[in-house]
Amino acid sequence: MTSWRVRESVEDDWQAYRAIRLEMLEDTPIAFLDTLEHARALPDEHWRNRAANGSSSSRLFAAVDDDGRWLGTMGGFQAIGAPNPHLVGVYITPVYRGRAHGMADALLDAVIAWSRPRGTRLLLQVHEHNPAAIRFYTRRGFALTGATEPYPLNPAARELEMALPLSLP
Repeated sequence: MTSWRVRESVEDDWQAYRAIRLEMLEDTPIAFLDTLEHARALPDEHWRNRAANGSSSSRLFAAVDDDGRWLGTMGGFQAIGAPNPHLVGVYITPVYRGRAHGMADALLDAVIAWSRPRGTRLLLQVHEHNPAAIRFYTRRGFALTGATEPYPLNPAARELEMALPLSLP
């Protein structure tokens, strides 16, 4: 295994972000509200804007190895006027999954720190057929809220809302 660190994304990361986003969509298509075909067709400017972290309402974090390759990503997003931020874009490349690596925990810690001054809870939506993600979120203190919504790419499936209180320990 290579060494890695968590940091905020910058515009120059756009190619690394694009590469991991395509990997995400190929590896776990039910976890993201996009398709691989759609993402492949997006122009470079889209990827530059997403990687730039130019908005105060969102923040993208990456676990990056010594060669600049993105190994994992998580982001925070808060819609204008919304009382609480959301966890979005959660992905760890398969070889770095699991508690022993600590990558998912380190990325989530970064998003939580970004989220604390923005609300009382960190929210997320997770596909009902993604038990590994639900286990991770539960281990980290998220709980199901009872709210659900149809999964946009397949309305017969549901997304489950989970919330984490953002009070300081």
